[in-house]
Amino acid sequence: MSIEPIKDGLRSHVRIDFYGNVHKRMRGSDVEKRYAREVEVLKVLEERGCPYVPKILEEHPDEFYFVSTNCGRPAPQLSKQKADKLYAALEADYGVRHLDAEPRNITYSDKLGRFCIIDFELAEILPDPHSSGNP
Repeated sequence: MSIEPIKDGLRSHVRIDFYGNVHKRMRGSDVEKRYAREVEVLKVLEERGCPYVPKILEEHPDEFYFVSTNCGRPAPQLSKQKADKLYAALEADYGVRHLDAEPRNITYSDKLGRFCIIDFELAEILPDPHSSGNP
């Protein structure tokens, strides 16, 4: 299986496989906490029906590694103002506050025809805005 490297940084190594799935291996400080948070947030967003974030396909917690769906390509021309609106909509509609709410964590998916949000290792789960207040 061919795997294309996307990011190799201090906090994670990200690759895209032949099928377009994202392979993220986390590393660095607080890796256990960051891995657990990202997986938890992505699962909550899937349960709440958010269509514009990655979906977890495989989990490997002993390796701090997961495989998710792909949410497109970087959107480097996105303004901070547009990014802020996308993050505000995520919080209002799905009850997740992204704590690294920067344009670099926004992608564009040609398949979905919209901007998507990624990298939830720093995020806060709030009560579901569409339920009785349970996160």
